[in-house]
Amino acid sequence: MTVTARPRVFEPFANSGFSLYFTGQVLSNTGTWFQNLALSLVILEVTGSAQSLSGVTIAQFLPLLVLSVPAGWVADRFRPRTILLVTTLLSAIVVGGLALTTLDETPQLVAIYALVGALGCVNTFERVAAQAIIFEIVGPAELTRAASLSTIALASARSIGPGLAGIAFQSLGPTACMLVNAGSFLFVFLSVLLIRPSRLHPRARRARTDAPPARRPNRPLATLLVVNTVVALLAMNLGLVLTSTVALTFDGDATAVGAAHALNAIGAIVGGILAAGRASVSVRSLTAACTLFGVSLLANAAAPTLSVFLLAGPLLGLGVGYYQGVLNAAAQASVPPPLIGRTMSLVTLGNYGMVPFGALLMGWVIDQSSGRVALAIGGTAAVACAVFVAARLGRRPSRSPGVEPEADGPAQSEPSTRE
Repeated sequence: MTVTARPRVFEPFANSGFSLYFTGQVLSNTGTWFQNLALSLVILEVTGSAQSLSGVTIAQFLPLLVLSVPAGWVADRFRPRTILLVTTLLSAIVVGGLALTTLDETPQLVAIYALVGALGCVNTFERVAAQAIIFEIVGPAELTRAASLSTIALASARSIGPGLAGIAFQSLGPTACMLVNAGSFLFVFLSVLLIRPSRLHPRARRARTDAPPARRPNRPLATLLVVNTVVALLAMNLGLVLTSTVALTFDGDATAVGAAHALNAIGAIVGGILAAGRASVSVRSLTAACTLFGVSLLANAAAPTLSVFLLAGPLLGLGVGYYQGVLNAAAQASVPPPLIGRTMSLVTLGNYGMVPFGALLMGWVIDQSSGRVALAIGGTAAVACAVFVAARLGRRPSRSPGVEPEADGPAQSEPSTRE
């Protein structure tokens, strides 16, 4: 009898390239929290409206609806490392413009929305490339584990970013927060620059002269994309929902807002580690992940006071981290390497492209009722998605541990990316 050893959760960090990548993502997302929290509080102070705040979310993520698919094509044609070097420099320039805008005591919302929209265009290409580069850094053997661990970068940033941002906003103001984010992009540029191109694993693609094989429907991937879209629309607007719940429903200050996000992130780190520790990951794993996420959202929605809400924060983070870790790993494992860029562009389209619509909906819900109602809607949607995955895939056996049936057959390959 063959015994399969349980994989070591943190094995990808033995790869210096992945360590550099992970560090850069932590720095980038920490800086983003400085920017987002500062802009959120500035707009709430000026307008007192969650719908006005949702305008920032819409401007930031609406470009994804138009540019995600082209970004996937670019990530499959060019080295993601090159894309990241370009996008991080452009992001630093745009965030510098936001810093200038916030020097005004009553900043113009139109200018903020325009600059955030420009940043969203750049970030679309950056987000897809940041997912596509994981395979090139670690190779196929460590792909699902590294993809799950990459979500911990988001959680780690949430554990330190909001709290530090709240302190910086209170003592230094919004402009300083913008400058911190601009600096974080420059750190990311340096970390990517230090990743050696010669040590990357090239992804293959079919030769153009080859006849394409007969395509089979990829039922697991289609299921994942549906779940991703529904959850993103109704349950993943946590930046807006948590900030509005603390500030508007519970009358908390900037420090309380930062604490809510930080406590949420502590649980998300644990959730990401649990996802990375799975011996195998498939789309069917989303049944448990969506259930955990939904229950944690409903528990937070039931919190009667700010103190109880903060205490429940780590549970919500656990659900978010586990769900995101499983989702990213399952998506990359469900397709051949040549299609990772385009597949992750579809995941990005669902995950972030629905954010503007979710922001509009949740902003209206919060203004009409409360943030707790918005959390309850998200929790119900996540549980419904768990039922959907179980009904659609529960009786179909996996073909191999950790890998879903591929949409295409074996492909002949040649180098697919270039500097």
